[in-house]
Amino acid sequence: MAELAVVERSGFVESRHFGTLVGLAADGSVAVSLGEVSRPMLPRSSTKPWQAAGCRAAGLTLSVAGTALSAGSHTGEDRHVALVREILAEAGLSEEDLQCPTTWPEDEATRHRMIRSGDAPSRVRMNCSGKHAAMLAAAVVNGWSTEDYLSPDHPVQKTIRDRLEAVAGSVSHVAIDGCGAPLYSTTVPGLARAARSMAMASLSTPEGAVASAMRTEPEYVGGRGHENSEFMRLVPGTICKGGAEGVLMAAAATGQAVAMKVTDGSPRATTLLALTVLGALGADISAASSLGELPILGGSVRVGEIRVSDEVRAAIG
Repeated sequence: MAELAVVERSGFVESRHFGTLVGLAADGSVAVSLGEVSRPMLPRSSTKPWQAAGCRAAGLTLSVAGTALSAGSHTGEDRHVALVREILAEAGLSEEDLQCPTTWPEDEATRHRMIRSGDAPSRVRMNCSGKHAAMLAAAVVNGWSTEDYLSPDHPVQKTIRDRLEAVAGSVSHVAIDGCGAPLYSTTVPGLARAARSMAMASLSTPEGAVASAMRTEPEYVGGRGHENSEFMRLVPGTICKGGAEGVLMAAAATGQAVAMKVTDGSPRATTLLALTVLGALGADISAASSLGELPILGGSVRVGEIRVSDEVRAAIG
């Protein structure tokens, strides 16, 4: 494993994050390769854009915002929930058909308001409900069953797997994600290649339509203040999607791409790492400097920072 980032407090390195990271130059060649790049890993929600592309390839057409929502991990704001319900209603379904877990929304203001109002957690507030609604709607469009839409053998899931394997390489392990959907393994280089492919895809393709929607409606991919949303808002032309357990992929429209897996599962340095690598490879990240500031506080005073490791610095020159 490579050391990717360190946490420095008062001149003392308090914590270290190890993992695997791959950066691709604008021409698609490997420019940065750190860690166990051949080892399979579970990409978690970083592959939601390909789940959205799979649904579109299966014949589902959604609005721009709906497409972005289906590719994202929304924070459960009211606008997200309204759109999930709209997708379901247009397919003749309701939130009762969702098979994702019941949760509170991730958006803090929404969650607090719901608690004060005596509202209960629900499936539709879960951050994966957008992709689940799209999977269900894609099944309805084709006349496929909806009760078993999460089975790896369901036509929707087979289509998704085909779209991902075509750009990321063969799947060696099928797991179940936190939301109950099939989760297909890949490698960090495979995820970087897939990110670059989607960022540069023609608008006439399912992947190109998904990338365009993510860029146009980034707050439906995450939410207000969400790091993935801010990344795409501040660095125009990029796509960015993180996943649980320290996974993140990002790519610029000019071809530079980066993907990573942090071994301890912490995502706290992933955005910083992605911006640093993309910038070193020639992407214009100048407007996103605020996302690269990760101060460590002692009381209310800055006493340190989370920063990329010397190993990463050496790799990017």
